[in-house]
Amino acid sequence: MTASTLADVATMADVVAPMNEEGTKATILKWGKRVGDRVRRDEPLLELETDKVTVEIPSPASGELAEILKGPDEEVLPGQLLARVRIGSDASTQGTEPAADAKSRSGGRPLLSPSVRRLLAEHEISVDEVAGTGRNGRVTAEDVLRHRDETISTSVHGAARGAADRKPDVAEAPAGPAGAGESRIPHTPIRRRIAEHMVRSLAQAPHVTTLFEADLTRVLAHRARSAGSFEGQGARLTLTAYFIAACARALRAHPQVNATFHDDALELHADANIGVGTALGNEGLIVPVLHRAQELNLFGVALRLGQLVAGARAGKLAPSDVRGGTFTISNHGVGGSLLAAPIVINQPQVAILGVGKVERRVCAVTVDGAEMIAVRSMSYLTLTIDHRAIDAFQANAFLSNVVAVLEQWPAD
Repeated sequence: MTASTLADVATMADVVAPMNEEGTKATILKWGKRVGDRVRRDEPLLELETDKVTVEIPSPASGELAEILKGPDEEVLPGQLLARVRIGSDASTQGTEPAADAKSRSGGRPLLSPSVRRLLAEHEISVDEVAGTGRNGRVTAEDVLRHRDETISTSVHGAARGAADRKPDVAEAPAGPAGAGESRIPHTPIRRRIAEHMVRSLAQAPHVTTLFEADLTRVLAHRARSAGSFEGQGARLTLTAYFIAACARALRAHPQVNATFHDDALELHADANIGVGTALGNEGLIVPVLHRAQELNLFGVALRLGQLVAGARAGKLAPSDVRGGTFTISNHGVGGSLLAAPIVINQPQVAILGVGKVERRVCAVTVDGAEMIAVRSMSYLTLTIDHRAIDAFQANAFLSNVVAVLEQWPAD
């Protein structure tokens, strides 16, 4: 190697894919810079997409993007070299932003992150309509989502008309003879990852589902009394928060459900790290995790849950927000579903709770020792288990505990 070559290598900084303990593959979603562009240290260069999150990869140094080694839609492994930056002075990088970012500065507004630009385009919102709460007035993803929600609340009919006028996700098929109107939607990287994960989970674990029914009348009464005060403290009180709290308590009583199956042993976890399936529309599903849920009261659960769901839908979750889950809840009832079975287990976990739609039903109840007919708010709960790790007796005992906590929820 010549002296000039050594000198050139010495001035280069490597851009590598982030490491993680799970060895998850990722796909390059897009590059925000091109070879020859000037870059600043910590300025986003590209976006990586996994089956869990989209991650911005920053520049390791200020200078010039000298080489791109992996292009859009290419798969990469943790620690793999993606690009190289030729190190230069900070002063030489000023005033050389990409056209998309320069356009976002109109009116003196600070730069927009890729996730914010994506949200603005998705919801057809002009950046000038959004009040920025970030540093120096920068518009954040939360600002865009808040503006969207306020607009919907102000004009429900207008929002409905806007939704009807949006272009469909599937492109119209070209004109042709009758019966030739089929179209194809290429799989996104996240959809491919979900498909692989679901097939692998079903192939590895024998799935068995047990079904219980829960009376949520007391929970709904408590929510009606408490939602306002929670809202005033910055937390939206949803039914999912109650299910998380109930599961956290039951997991401590039944540690076999809060476990990982290995060929030689069942690993019991000390913390109840509860994941919550969060739909991203046609883009798929993500499972943010409430870590150490057993240490949170109902308000703490509601607050953290709201933060994670907002981050998931804004594409702003950190890798740590989707790692380390030990148990998962799938609240499919929010879409009107009464029952879903089996719900595929989120491996390497050994169980997943399914929550159906809450319905007002006529039931036989016992009051002061006397049976009577009453209308109650009922929901079907399922527990799908990995039968290698858990038997029906343990599954039923766990689900009985969850139901008891919900049905005996304190009045205050």
